Amino acid sequence: MVDVPADNAGSENRTSGSDADSGSTLPHAGQGGSGVARWVADLDPGYFASVMASGIISIGASLLHARLVSDITLVVAEAAFVVLVVAYGVRAVAFREQMRSSLRNPATAMGYFTLVAGTNVLATRLLMAGHPLVTVILGAVAGVLWVVLSYGLPWSIIVAARRPVLGDINGTWLIWVVATQSVAVVAGGLAATSPWRPLHDGLPIVAVVLWGVGIMLYVVLIVIIFLRLFLVEVTPGEMGPAYWIAMGATAISVRAATGILAIHDQAAASMLREMHPVLVGLSVIVWSFGTWWIPLLILFGLWRHVLRHYPLSYEPRLWSVVFPLGMYTVASLTLGQTPGLEFMASIGRVWFWVGVGGWVAVFGLLLGVLLRPLCSRAEPGTPEA
Repeated sequence: MVDVPADNAGSENRTSGSDADSGSTLPHAGQGGSGVARWVADLDPGYFASVMASGIISIGASLLHARLVSDITLVVAEAAFVVLVVAYGVRAVAFREQMRSSLRNPATAMGYFTLVAGTNVLATRLLMAGHPLVTVILGAVAGVLWVVLSYGLPWSIIVAARRPVLGDINGTWLIWVVATQSVAVVAGGLAATSPWRPLHDGLPIVAVVLWGVGIMLYVVLIVIIFLRLFLVEVTPGEMGPAYWIAMGATAISVRAATGILAIHDQAAASMLREMHPVLVGLSVIVWSFGTWWIPLLILFGLWRHVLRHYPLSYEPRLWSVVFPLGMYTVASLTLGQTPGLEFMASIGRVWFWVGVGGWVAVFGLLLGVLLRPLCSRAEPGTPEA
C-alpha cells in the first residue's frame, strides 16, 4: 500500500475512500496465517483487474501468434482467478463487515465489477482455446453477477448514510462499463462460434443490447468524471491508475462491437445487417476517443510521480493500467480487419509490446513485494523474526 505524501495530509479524509482500499497489503513470507488473514480482510475490491490484465495480454498474444507470451499470461490469469475466487469467498464469510463497508463506499464499490470483467476475459480466452463449455459456465456466472451488481451496487450506495459526491467518484466507476461490455463480448463470441444451436438464437440480441447499455453508461459516467476532475481538487493520491480505465472502457466497447460484426447467423442476419453501419461508425468514434485519452493519461502519471513525487510502488490497481494497454491492442487488431481501417491493425501490432512491457513491469513489482522479506532474512546480520 502506498502512503500519501505529507504535502497531501490535508486531503487524507477525502482520499481515504478512494485510495485506502487500493493497496491491500500482500501476505509476506514469515507472517503466517495472520498475514494471509489480514490480506484477505483488506482485499482490494478491484483485485480481479489482475485477471483482466493477464487475460487480455494472452488474448492479444494469441491473435498475433505469440504463443509463449500467450501461454504464460494465460497460466497467470488462471492462477490469479482461482486464488482470488477463494479469497473473495473467504472474505464474504469471515470478514463480512469489511466487505459490506466497501460495497457501500461509492469510491470503492464499483471495483467489484472487476469480478465480472475478469471472469469474462478469461472465458473469452478459453473460448479461443477451444473450451466452449467452460466459457458458457463462466459467462453465465458472470452474467448473473453483472445483474446483481448493476442493480445492487447503486442501491447499496443510495441506502447508505451518505450519497456519493463528485469527490467520491473516480475512474473506478468506469469498470461498470467494462463489465457490461465484457458480457457483450462473451455473448457475441458464443453466438459466433458455439457448437450449440440454442445459443445462436438469443445471444446476438443480448450482445447488441448490452453493447448499447455499455455505450450509454460510458457517456453518462465520463461526463461525471470530467466534472469531478475540473470542479474538485485532485490530489496525487487520487490521480491513481484507475483513470486508465477511461481508455480501457472505450477499447472493450470497440471489441464488443467487432464481436457482434463477426456473427454470421441467419436468425440474426437482418438485425445485424441494419446495424452494421452503426456498429462500425460508432466503433471508429469510440476508438478515436480512446486514442485521444492516451497522451492525457501519460501526463496525469507524470504530474503524479514526477512533479508531485508520489512514490511508484506496487499497488493492486496498477493492473488497471495494464488491462487498457492490452485491450487497446485487441480492439485495434479486431477493428483493423474492417476494409479501410487496416492502419488500426498496424498500430495494434506495435502497441501489443507496450502492453507486454506494462504487464512485465507490474508483475515484477508484485514479485518484489512477495520476495522482499525472503531477501531481507538472507542478508548477513539480519536478526530472525
